[in-house]
Amino acid sequence: KHPQVVALYFARSAELAGVRSEIISVPQQLTSLQLWEEIVKRHPRLAAIQDQVVFAVRQEYVILGDQLLVLQSGDEVAIIPPISGG
Repeated sequence: KHPQVVALYFARSAELAGVRSEIISVPQQLTSLQLWEEIVKRHPRLAAIQDQVVFAVRQEYVILGDQLLVLQSGDEVAIIPPISGG
């Protein structure tokens, strides 16, 4: 059974996704890039910020790539777009 995690969207990612948070069901073990791909399947417009986005899983930063994540139900996954400035 896939864990149900809480996806939290901030700033630009919330604008693109159209939601601030949602419960998503994902495989228990997957890479951070695969997790991103699961999220983009739900919200294709998020692909626009893929090159700049950072995840925080259980409040630890994760970059998109082949880092393996092991998720439990109730874990929070924050999608943090680049901090715009300048």
